[in-house]
Amino acid sequence: MRAYTRASAWTAGTFVVLVAVVLVSATIGSVSIPVQTVTFAALDALALPTSLSMSMATRPLPLVGAIPLPVLDVGYTSPLNFAVPGTTQYIVGSLRMPRIVLGATVGAGLAVAGTVMQGFFRNPMADPSIIGVSSGAAVAAVTALTLPALLPFGVQTAAFVGALAAAFTVYALATQNGRTPVATLLLAGVAVQTFLGAVTSFVVVHSGESIEQAMYWLMGRLNGARWHEVELVLPTIVIGSVILFAYARDMNVLLAGEEDAHTLGVDVERTKRILLVVSSIVTAAAVSVAGIIGFVGLVVPHAMRLLVGPDHRVLLPTSAMMGGAFLVVADTIARSQPAQLPVGIVTAFVGAPFFLYLLRDREVHSL
Repeated sequence: MRAYTRASAWTAGTFVVLVAVVLVSATIGSVSIPVQTVTFAALDALALPTSLSMSMATRPLPLVGAIPLPVLDVGYTSPLNFAVPGTTQYIVGSLRMPRIVLGATVGAGLAVAGTVMQGFFRNPMADPSIIGVSSGAAVAAVTALTLPALLPFGVQTAAFVGALAAAFTVYALATQNGRTPVATLLLAGVAVQTFLGAVTSFVVVHSGESIEQAMYWLMGRLNGARWHEVELVLPTIVIGSVILFAYARDMNVLLAGEEDAHTLGVDVERTKRILLVVSSIVTAAAVSVAGIIGFVGLVVPHAMRLLVGPDHRVLLPTSAMMGGAFLVVADTIARSQPAQLPVGIVTAFVGAPFFLYLLRDREVHSL
C-alpha cells in the first residue's frame, strides 16, 4: 500500500508539472495570450460526447478500389462557457491545443514504452525503437508518401501497420521453442533495424519530388495537428499504458532475473510477450502521428529512474507525465523559431547532451 501511496503522490506532482507546461506553452506564439485566458479557453475547449450517429463514407482499399464504409460520428458539447473572445478561443482551442495535447500524448507514450524496454532488457540504454518499431514505421510512411499507389490507405495507417509488422518480425525471429531470450531479441532488433534503415534510405533516394515530405516526416513533427489525430492516438496510448502499469510488479520482479522471477511465480514468457506487444502498439501509435522522435523514450525514463528509483509502480506513471512535458517543451521551442523546426531536431539537441552528462556523472550499468 505504501508503494502505491508514493506512486500516487509522485504522479500527482508530475501531473501538475505537465498541466503547467501545457498552459504556459499555449501562451507562446506569434500572438501572446495571458495564462489565465489560456486556462479559460482550454476549459472551454473541453467537450463531452453527447451524441452518436452512423454515416457512410467512401474509402479506397488496395486491390478493391473505392467502397462505401460506415463511419461513426460523435457529437461533442462543452459543459463550460467562459467569456473568452472568439479569436482567442480559436487560436487556443483549434490551433495550439491540438498540437500541444498531441505532443503530450506522444511524449507520454514514448516515455512509457522506453521505461518498459529499459526494464525488459535491464539496460538503461534501451529505447522504444530497439526492436525495430520506428524503422518499420519509417519504411511504411516513406513508401506511402513517395509511392502512394502501393500504400493507398494513408501515411498514419501505413506507419502504424509497418511499425507493428517490424516488431512482430523481430519477435518471431528471436523466439525458439516458445522462449524469447532477451539477448537474441536485442540482436534480431539491431539486424532488422539496420536492414529497414537501408530500405528507407533507398526509398528516399528514389522519392523524387516527395523527398522533402519524407525527410520532414523522418525528423519528427507535430505541426498541423488536429483534434482528430488526438482522438485516434490517445485511447491507444492510455489503454496501453494502463495495461503496462498493471504489470509493474512483474517488471520489478524481472529485474532480478528470469530464473528468480519464475521462482516467485511470474509466468516469464507470457509476461514478456505482453510487455513486448503492448509497448510496441503504444510506440507504433505515437510514431504513426508524429514521425521519428528520438531521445524522449531514452532520456526521460532514465532521468526519472534517478529521481524516483527503479520501482515501476512509481516509475511508469511519472515517466509518462514527464515524457509529455518534455516533448511539449521541445515542440514549443521548435515552433517558436522564425522557421519552424521539426521537433525531433530539438529533442536530439536537448536529449543527446543531457544523456552524455548522465553517462559521465551517474552509474548507468545496472537498473
